[in-house]
Amino acid sequence: MAAPSSTFSESWHRVANQRLCLRAGVKVRRQNFRGERWFVLENPLTNEFFRLTPAAYAFVARLDPKRSVDEVWRECLEKAVDLLAQLYLANLLQYDTASDSGALFERYRKRRQREWQARFLNIMFMRFPLLDPDRFLVRTLPVVGKFINRFGAVLWLGVVGAALKVAADNWEELKQQSQAVLAPGNLPLFYLGLVIIKTIHEFGHAYFTRKFGGEVHVMGVMLMIFTPVPYVDASSSWGFRSRGQRLLVGAAGMIAELFFASLLTFVWANTGHGTLHSLAYNMMFTASVSTVVFNANPLLRFDGYYMLSDLLEIPNLSQRANQHLRHLCERWLFGLKKSESPARTRSEAVWLAVYGVASGVYRVIVFGGILLVVADHFFLIGIVMAAACFVSWITVPVGKFIYYLTASPKLDRQRPRAVAVALTMVALVLGVLQFLPFPSHFRAPGVMQAQEWTQVVNETAGHLTELIAPPGELVSTGQPLLRLRSAELEFELAQARASQVEVETRLRTALARQTADLKPLRSMLETATNRVAKLLADQKALIVRARHDGLWVAPELNDSVGRWLPRGTSLGLLVNPTGFQFTATVKQEEAAALFARKLARAEVRLYGQVGDVLQTHRWKVVPGGQGVLPSPALGWHAGGEMPVTRDDPRGVKSAEPFFEVHAELSADERIAFLHGRSGKIRFEQEWEPLLPRWIRSLRQLLQKRYQL
Repeated sequence: MAAPSSTFSESWHRVANQRLCLRAGVKVRRQNFRGERWFVLENPLTNEFFRLTPAAYAFVARLDPKRSVDEVWRECLEKAVDLLAQLYLANLLQYDTASDSGALFERYRKRRQREWQARFLNIMFMRFPLLDPDRFLVRTLPVVGKFINRFGAVLWLGVVGAALKVAADNWEELKQQSQAVLAPGNLPLFYLGLVIIKTIHEFGHAYFTRKFGGEVHVMGVMLMIFTPVPYVDASSSWGFRSRGQRLLVGAAGMIAELFFASLLTFVWANTGHGTLHSLAYNMMFTASVSTVVFNANPLLRFDGYYMLSDLLEIPNLSQRANQHLRHLCERWLFGLKKSESPARTRSEAVWLAVYGVASGVYRVIVFGGILLVVADHFFLIGIVMAAACFVSWITVPVGKFIYYLTASPKLDRQRPRAVAVALTMVALVLGVLQFLPFPSHFRAPGVMQAQEWTQVVNETAGHLTELIAPPGELVSTGQPLLRLRSAELEFELAQARASQVEVETRLRTALARQTADLKPLRSMLETATNRVAKLLADQKALIVRARHDGLWVAPELNDSVGRWLPRGTSLGLLVNPTGFQFTATVKQEEAAALFARKLARAEVRLYGQVGDVLQTHRWKVVPGGQGVLPSPALGWHAGGEMPVTRDDPRGVKSAEPFFEVHAELSADERIAFLHGRSGKIRFEQEWEPLLPRWIRSLRQLLQKRYQL
């Protein structure tokens, strides 16, 4: 896909009479990428690689100190100047002049300077090399290497498969323990587990590289979100001819850490609460989260990225994707006809464009989430990270872009157009975001509820002896639903009646004898009478009756026949099916839309029938913040969206206040109107530009989470 460029270069005179060749230590390997043959040059001193086409290598291989570049050029007639400049910057060329050593050190110094700048700009993952582990790897490889084979693969599959079964059997406990991973008391064990599992991960890369003939000369510390963890440089694997070996090296870290995490799953499942139990869980958590979010994900430059690059046979995927996006801008926006794409085919161009956009968006989402999590627990560290990210992601790129527009030699002939296009696009984007209205809406979870319904409970404890009205039947007000029996209540009632009779007898005797002290006896009789009346009321309440007309819903009550039911036990629901409403829970950040802005309309979709829409034209907001959810189905414990407190076993006590909205529902033959069905209500607002909406959301986020 690269556009043809001029055969002759304006800089030809600078290299035509030079006599140079590849350095003696440079290693050359032949590899195939996307069906094409390439030659890969490796500098063993810096562990850097450079890829050449066969035509380019034909020119480079002919370079000889005995002949000038011009002489070799006359044989090859290829694009020599650009190629020599790239080889020169990669320190792969040796001159026959004395000044070559000085230039070499100067280029090395500049390269090291760029590396340090890149480390500090990549504030999330700064690296500091410390030692050479190659000798240790060579000494221990005979032991570890016995498991890097088919036997090791079968063992790995067996252990990981068994661990997944154990994890599935204990899934609820795993989820519950994950809520305390970043609790202050767990942080030391979390960090210790992180260091151990990442050390295992990095040694996995190192041993696989050594097993296949590569070398590992750099091991150091990476500040992963300001957290020191080990890392190794296994880039020598890029020179392996076998793509399978390169892929295995890329996956080796995940293979190693998942194997050890699987072993720790058995430890966690078979130990009680304590240090070993918590450490095992933290290492399991670290291995699983880091594998999914970072290592296996190709949109970040970790293991998954290098594996995808190998699978697509596109080396330097991220760098070339950025170059391709820049080429598209230069070619189609700035009008640079000579701009060349790094893509050699249309399919490669598509991959580069898609990857460049997707990785940029994903990087912002992941790192933005990391910043929020860190700031939630360590506010000052989060502020420092946010400032560093602002500099590296916004300030520096914008500065480079401004310099590119004003001083880049590539734009000498197209600078007015480039500046005009850039300013127009910025103004257009800001104008659209600030002034062009877009559809605005928000959703809130909720449940369908009958407008008249009650929770049926027993007012007196007893054994459930009979279901008078079968569940699922329409009942009327006062109709008996079920019968309880309490031998204890019967005994208490008999005892109370006997006591009442005794007091009445004593009172009659006192009246006959005209005793003056009648007041205490009358008080005792009143107490005894009230006691009997209360027990009679309790006895009457052993027959539970319907308080209003409706459908008697008690699907699990048959299993309770014969059981003792304490007072206040939830027996079922009495639902009047003549009218329904949708009760929604609106979080505080969305509450402003309920009061400050006009709502155009609302619609309800129920889970299980999301394709059918229920229109609602009347709704009301319950004044004041609420603290109890209308249904446990809306809380975290039941898989809902609303956060609930940990100390509430029912899962209905909200962790933060919310607003409750009641929306009337009209009858619809397509919908099964059942009390307790969950779903979502969608409120449509007046159209609004995006920028004010985003600013408001950011302010609400900062106010809610950090009280700023």
